[in-house]
Amino acid sequence: MLSRILLSAALGSALLAPAADAAEHVPGEVVVRYEGQDGGLPRTEVVRTAPGESVREAIAGLRGERGVLSATKNVVARISLVPNDPGRTGDATGWQQIQWNFAGAFGVNAPLAWDHLEAAGRPGGRGVVVAVLDTGVAYADRGRFVRSPDLRGNRFVPGHDFVERDKYPHDLNGHGTHVASTIAESVNNAVGVTGLAYGAQIMPVRVLDRNGEGDSVSIAKGIRWAAKHGADVLNLSFEFGEAVRARQIPNILDALRFANRKGVLVVGAAGNEAARAVAYPARANDVVSVGATTEHGCVAEYSNIGPQLDLVAPGGGPDADVRDDPNCRPLDNSGRDIYQITFTRNVRTFGLPGRYMGTSMAAPHVSATAALVIASGVIGADPTPAQIKERLLATTRDLGLPGPDNRYGAGLLDAAAATDPAR
Repeated sequence: MLSRILLSAALGSALLAPAADAAEHVPGEVVVRYEGQDGGLPRTEVVRTAPGESVREAIAGLRGERGVLSATKNVVARISLVPNDPGRTGDATGWQQIQWNFAGAFGVNAPLAWDHLEAAGRPGGRGVVVAVLDTGVAYADRGRFVRSPDLRGNRFVPGHDFVERDKYPHDLNGHGTHVASTIAESVNNAVGVTGLAYGAQIMPVRVLDRNGEGDSVSIAKGIRWAAKHGADVLNLSFEFGEAVRARQIPNILDALRFANRKGVLVVGAAGNEAARAVAYPARANDVVSVGATTEHGCVAEYSNIGPQLDLVAPGGGPDADVRDDPNCRPLDNSGRDIYQITFTRNVRTFGLPGRYMGTSMAAPHVSATAALVIASGVIGADPTPAQIKERLLATTRDLGLPGPDNRYGAGLLDAAAATDPAR
C-alpha cells in the first residue's frame, strides 16, 4: 500500500485495508510549507529529491532552510470502503425495500426530513452545493464516459481533476459515484433508488485515482479549490492509515482551516480499521467525523471509534461484538450493505451493486443532511460550520450507553430532527 492517504472508500479489494505505516508515501517527493509573505497564509510546494538523495535526507536538509515551516513525506490516503461479496444486485423496483439506511428502523428518517424541506420551499436541499472529493463522479457524457442514469438534469456544478490535472473529474472506480448518489441521486424518475439531498448540486473533485488512492498534495489542493469555488459542504470519504499523524499532513490541516474560514462544513469518514482512534483527515478539529452503524443499530465491526468521533450514520455490514449493547448481534446474519447506483462492470454499465459498506458510505449521509439543514433555514440563512455541526450533534438519536460515548459519538444521525423547525 502506498504512503498516500488511505481513503475510506467502498472498493472491492479487501475487507479491511491494512494500516498505513510511516513508509507509505510518494517516492521522491517532499511537501514543503513556507512562511507566507507579509504575515499571509503558509504556501505549500512539492520539492523533488536530487539524484541519489533519499526523501529522508531531503527532509533533513529542507528543514534547516530559512522560511521553511515544515518538510514532510507526501503521504497517501485511500478510500474507506469496506467491500463485501456482491451476493445479489439489489431490487430497484422500490427504494423502500432496500434503502433501510434512509427509512428503516435504524435509518436517518429521510421521508420526514423531505417533508420539512418541501414546507420550507427548498425540496431536497435545493440551492446547496456539496463537493465530493473522491475518485471522481459519473457526471457527464464525454467520450467513453457516461453520466449516471440517476444523476441526470441540472445536478452538477463545474469540478476539477487533481489526479489528471484537468477539468474533467470522471470516475474510474465507482466509489465517488456511489458517494455522490447517496447525497443527490434523483427521485420520482422511475430509475434506481433515491438520494438524501436529492435537490442539492454536486461539485465533483477528483483527488483519488482509479485504485482509490490519493496523495496529500492533491487532496489539499482539492479542499482549497472546492472551498474557493462555492461549495457549502465538503465530503471526504477516505482516510489516512492508522499510523499517520497530524505532523505528517500539515498541508491538509492548513487546507481544512482555510475551508472552515470560508464557511464550508467538512465531513469525513472515521476509518475502517476497527481502531480505537479516528483516522485523519476526519480526526482534525475542522472536520465532522462520522462512524458507521449497521441495519441493526449497532456500531459496525470495521468502524473506527474513540473520543474524536462526532456521530454515526448508516454504513452497513456486520455488527461489532459489543456485549453491553442489545442492538449488537455479531453471531446473527450480517446487516445489508448501502445500495446506490454506480458502476457494475465498467464506466458505461450501472446498477445497484451489493458490495458497498464502510465509513465511506456513512459520511455522505451526514453531508447530505448538512445540505438539508442549510437549505431549510432552521438555524438561519447562512449558518457557520460550527452552527451546522452543533445542530447535527444536538439532534442525534442516542445509541449504546446513555449520552455521548466513544462508540457512537453523539449518536445516530437523524435528518428529520435536524431539519425540524420545531426543534
